[in-house]
Amino acid sequence: MKLKLLALALTTMTLTVSAQNDRWQQRVKYQMNVDFDAIKHQYKGTQKLVYTNNSPDTLQKVFYHLYLNAFQPGSQMDVRSRTISDPDPRVKDRISKLSPSEIGYEKIISLKQNGKPLKYEVVGTILEVTLAEKILPKAQHTFDMEFEAQVPVQIRRTGRNNNEGIDYSMAQWYPKMCEYDYEGWHANPYIAREFYGVWGDFDVKLTLDASYVVAATGYLQNPEKIGHGYSKKEVKHKAGEKLTWHFIAPEVHDFMWAADRDYAHDVVKVDDNLDMHFFYQTDTLANVWKEMEPLAVRCFKIMNAKFGRYPYKQFSVIQGGDGGMEYAMATLIVGRQNLHALVSVTVHEAIHSWFQGVLGTNESKYGWMDEGFTTYAQNIVMSELFPSKLDAQRGSTMSYRNLVKSGLEEPLTTHADHFNTNRAYSIASYSKGAVFLNQLEYIVGKDKLESGMKRYFNEWKFKHPNPNDLKRIIEKESGLELDWYWEDFVGTAKTIDYGIKEVVSNAGKTDVVLERTGQMPMPLDVVVSYKDGSQENFYIPLEMMRGEKNEKLYTKTTLLPDWGWTYPEYAFSIERGLMDIERIVIDPSQRMADINPDNNTYPSISRELPRFKAVPVK
Repeated sequence: MKLKLLALALTTMTLTVSAQNDRWQQRVKYQMNVDFDAIKHQYKGTQKLVYTNNSPDTLQKVFYHLYLNAFQPGSQMDVRSRTISDPDPRVKDRISKLSPSEIGYEKIISLKQNGKPLKYEVVGTILEVTLAEKILPKAQHTFDMEFEAQVPVQIRRTGRNNNEGIDYSMAQWYPKMCEYDYEGWHANPYIAREFYGVWGDFDVKLTLDASYVVAATGYLQNPEKIGHGYSKKEVKHKAGEKLTWHFIAPEVHDFMWAADRDYAHDVVKVDDNLDMHFFYQTDTLANVWKEMEPLAVRCFKIMNAKFGRYPYKQFSVIQGGDGGMEYAMATLIVGRQNLHALVSVTVHEAIHSWFQGVLGTNESKYGWMDEGFTTYAQNIVMSELFPSKLDAQRGSTMSYRNLVKSGLEEPLTTHADHFNTNRAYSIASYSKGAVFLNQLEYIVGKDKLESGMKRYFNEWKFKHPNPNDLKRIIEKESGLELDWYWEDFVGTAKTIDYGIKEVVSNAGKTDVVLERTGQMPMPLDVVVSYKDGSQENFYIPLEMMRGEKNEKLYTKTTLLPDWGWTYPEYAFSIERGLMDIERIVIDPSQRMADINPDNNTYPSISRELPRFKAVPVK
């Protein structure tokens, strides 16, 4: 018996250890030295990459991203842009027209593993590498690379000499190791959508003409030699002199930099542990940037309070001249805008520091957990910075409804690169992703969602959370079972449509019949307003929730029996006569994304719903 118990204990311990270790993460440590030629728009670099295999697998190959190769005629990005039905107007056929001096490229001069030369092949934007020796589990190997590259004319996110006159926006600029996780390698070709990177540390030295001001991911290590607003001492540089900018960025999954000869550089404190840096051209609505800066500071304070503390000591807002895009500890944004637009793009990209920069979700697979959650939080922050009587999330809900009506909707499980249209990708990722959280608040209650989102941030920061990781956090916080919500709202394009079918007087009481005409079930708040001014919420949980929310949104709440999801109708009685009732409304909070709210009210209210523009692909 003792032997059997010991065997059982060992088996249980093995299973527990296995469960704890199934979410290992690879680790990288980059050292890069880059010499930049601003006349030719080219650079040469060396890269030492220490790669730690924390997986239980033996690796025989590795893969690198060579993003700049996308900016060549005939690339997959070029062809995709020219063949999709609704191309990004900033791209269209521009890549196909680039001359040899305008294209982007990354060329590998040499690559060694632990000092041994390697065989490799460039396949578009991916470098396929056959290893000289296998990388065993828990082993650490060093890759030494020499490379050279050319900066393309700016088309999207990265490049030179854009419409706003920014000299260099250097995103996706270096050979970057692809991510290998519990699902295997993620060596996706670059066609302009989202990214996924390995957590690690960066030590980067950039040598270029001293006339440039450089903004970058990480902390500048030699400000006393640089000047340009990085140190209190102003440093004079000779014409033609080159400077080496040394940045260190710990615990990030990417590194970006930008350079311009006309950057102004402001530093504003959020608190004793966080500085915000602002880089913008001196001829670019400087007064608007000055007005934006304190609002950006308020954004960080709101996010720290509501979603969790930003863990780095610095964040940079950089005029990049092309939309807005999030990077580690920094963002590149278009700079010449009015105050509201400038604040909006700054807020959105800054919030990505939570929902991408710190919670490193695979945004190619789960763009809605990145763009959508960022949009949800952006709506909250903007409503505090620019108070309005309108519901903060209303625009996202309306955008989602319009996508459904268009017939173009695809499930949120669709890979970002594989959506049939830019519109479907954009609204799914930004708007439906925001609706997902707003509706989750409706299901579990405002307090539980807020505490759950903080717990999610604190438990999964510096990791790669997936949808189930968030689900388990919210289930633990709320005590509810939520499989059904993830399965239907994320995994399908099923829609929600409830209605009040019948309201009749019955012996001093009022009988109500509700109907579900949409495919997706939901719990319901059915709020009755009486003519004496009082209100009562008749709350109907779903049976498969295995519980109910506890939300004190209404003065009185009456808990009704569960609604089994297969039943198309549900009846209940109100203990007051029909003559006492002024109105009955399904979900007056409008957090539920019912695609046809017109049938949610008794007596019925006819109204024309305003249309909202889709959120543009960034």
